[in-house]
Amino acid sequence: MIVTLIVVCEVGFWVLLAAGLAFRYLLRMPRTGLVLLLCEPLLEVVLLVVTALDLKAGAEPSWTHGLAALYIGYTVGHGHRTVKWLDGHAAHRFGGAPAPAGPPRYGMARARHEGRVWLGTVVAAGVATLLLQIAIWYVDDPGRVGPLENWRFVAWRAAGIHGVVALTYLVWPRKAPAAGLTKR
Repeated sequence: MIVTLIVVCEVGFWVLLAAGLAFRYLLRMPRTGLVLLLCEPLLEVVLLVVTALDLKAGAEPSWTHGLAALYIGYTVGHGHRTVKWLDGHAAHRFGGAPAPAGPPRYGMARARHEGRVWLGTVVAAGVATLLLQIAIWYVDDPGRVGPLENWRFVAWRAAGIHGVVALTYLVWPRKAPAAGLTKR
């Protein structure tokens, strides 16, 4: 049931996002579009409440409950950036706004950008860890919470791998091509 709800939340996220951007830019109803975009966090609240109710009803803590925590953490850590990025592109494509600037491509500016994205992953891992710890306290049975404890390591392993990738941009920054040279 939880996995189905995670899939429904993910589909709902993209449907609300598409609807919000369509109302903002295609139908020229920016307030309605904003309301739809602001409804997206409600999906995660629903997922959180259903997961808690599932555990309260005596469900055995499993990987699905951990996945729900990671999904909510990811949304907190990266959801705003994703919506902002897509909104900028929709504003350009359908609203006549200038093209949004992409991430820097070279040097320390790119390293800083990658560091900020990595911080979103750290926030995601922190939120997931907090939710998992609350679930562990909620279940209050050390013999049953192993799957929840394992997901904390998954969250921080992902943050660590992402951190190593982001660090490579700092250690080996990509250099801009020399003036006069063109890429074919």
